Amino acid sequence: MDEDALPDRAPSSAAGGPSVGGAANIELRHLRAYVALCEESNYTRAAVRLHLSQPALTRTIQQLERHIECRLIERTSRRFELTEEGAELLAHARRILADVDTVTAQLRSRAAVEVGFAWLLPTTWLAATRRRYEALGGRITLRRIDDPLAALDARSIDIAIYRGETQLPGHLESRLIATEQRILAVAANSPLTTATDLRWADLAGYPLVVNVVSGTTHAESWDQRDPNRPIITCRNFEEWIELVAANRGIGGAPAVARTRAPHPGVVYLDIPDAPPTHVYLAWHTTPSRAVQRFLAVA
Repeated sequence: MDEDALPDRAPSSAAGGPSVGGAANIELRHLRAYVALCEESNYTRAAVRLHLSQPALTRTIQQLERHIECRLIERTSRRFELTEEGAELLAHARRILADVDTVTAQLRSRAAVEVGFAWLLPTTWLAATRRRYEALGGRITLRRIDDPLAALDARSIDIAIYRGETQLPGHLESRLIATEQRILAVAANSPLTTATDLRWADLAGYPLVVNVVSGTTHAESWDQRDPNRPIITCRNFEEWIELVAANRGIGGAPAVARTRAPHPGVVYLDIPDAPPTHVYLAWHTTPSRAVQRFLAVA
């Protein structure tokens, strides 16, 4: 017998044969192996195409025959030929696999990517990214969270948007998506509201309110640091703006805060030489296909 032929053994209900309801055990791998074998008309070539050993392919086809309780391939050393049942199964198998592949691709294209952010999304970037991603059939869901990087690390979100320079662990990657002008936030009753010609260095000694989780401005944001400078810490934007309004200290924020986060107790001031702030995306180094598609349009 040709080494490419199956052993001439008819399916049996004896030991190793199918049980009642055996057809329910047919898996996509059986159908994919069978279609590949039929298209190649050769076990060796089909095994190479499927990245299987030839014995493994032989066992897979034998399993399929046992499950459906009929012979699919005529055993001959001279030619590859399907039985009548084999030809019928081939037609159905191709249709089933095509349907599965189509619906899988459609569902993957519509997969939602969950984007976590702490505060003040870069709206122009988000609108453009959402438009491009949804044009591909995908969906973006937004989740406000105090620490997006921690949520990303825990895999409770797919993408983190964050500001500030942060050393990421090796299993996360990042990409700069925006550079923003930095402005000064002070209490409405602060003498700084009427100051003129303020420079960034002039602010190095004032008490500073720092959002230690997702803020953009820290003591290290000044080249010349006052070791005795009072630092008032908090853990989210809402706490930060209320502390500034209470005149506990000054703060730094991206310019978008002026229109997106107005507060009756806070005045935003332009400081011409203030260093800019940066916005980044972060994701796992082994992203899902949906995340890959998102990154391609982001």
